[in-house]
Amino acid sequence: MGPEAQLSEAFVSLADSLVADYDVAELLNRLAHHCVNLLDVAAAGLLLADPRGPLQVVATSSEASRELELFQLQHDQGPCLDCYRSGSAVTVPDVALAANRWPIFVARTQAAGYRSVHALPMRLRDEVIGTLNLFGTRAGPLTDADARVGQALADVATIAILQERAIRHHELLAEQLQHALTSRIVIEQAKGVLAERGGLDMAQVFDRLRRYARNTNTRLTDLARAIVDGTIESSDVLAAGHRRPSSDSPADDAAR
Repeated sequence: MGPEAQLSEAFVSLADSLVADYDVAELLNRLAHHCVNLLDVAAAGLLLADPRGPLQVVATSSEASRELELFQLQHDQGPCLDCYRSGSAVTVPDVALAANRWPIFVARTQAAGYRSVHALPMRLRDEVIGTLNLFGTRAGPLTDADARVGQALADVATIAILQERAIRHHELLAEQLQHALTSRIVIEQAKGVLAERGGLDMAQVFDRLRRYARNTNTRLTDLARAIVDGTIESSDVLAAGHRRPSSDSPADDAAR
C-alpha cells in the first residue's frame, strides 16, 4: 500500500471510530502508531491536560517514548511542555543544539537514541488540552507535508477527547435529570401518604416532611422513600409539625 493510500486508510479508520462506540484510550494509542507509520519519525506520544492536575501521558507508540515523556513531566522540562504552555508547535530538528535550553531533557533524549523532537499542540480555538509529540532518530526538520499531517492527527486526537468529554457530560446531565425526576415522584408519593393519614393538604404535609428531614438530618428523598415503603412511621413525621399553644414565645419556635 502506497503512502497516500496508507494516509487515507488511517484517517478513514479514525473517522469510523469516532462515530462508533469507541474507547478513547485505544483510539489515541492507534493514533500514536499511525504517526510512526505515516510520518518520518521513530516514535510518538500524547500528553493530555488533567483538569485536576498536571499533564499526563495518555498514549505512546513505544516504551522508550513513554519513559521519555514521563521523564519530561517529572523534570518539568522539554519541548512538549513548552508547546502545551504556549499553544504553538515547538520544533527541535537537532536536540544537541538545545542543550542550553533543556539540559536534562536533551541528555535523556540522546541517551534514548532520539535526535529530533517535534511537539504539536492539541487545541480547540484558544483551549490547549495537550500535545502530540514526535521523536526522530535522525536530526532534521519535519517536511511541510509531515507537519500538516501531524497537526491533522493532533486535531483528530483533540476531537476524540472533546467528544468523549461531551458524551460524559451529557450522560451525567441525563443521570442527574433522571435522579431529579425519580426523587420528585417518590416525594409526591410520600406527600400523598401523609395527606391521607393526617388529613392535611399538600402544603402542610410538605412542611412536615421538610421539618422531619431537617430535625433528623435525613435527605428529603430518602425520607420520602422510607415513608412510602413503611420503614418510617407516618405518625412520627406528621408529629414533626405539631406546635405548642400560641402562648409559646418566638424563641421557643426558633428552638424547635
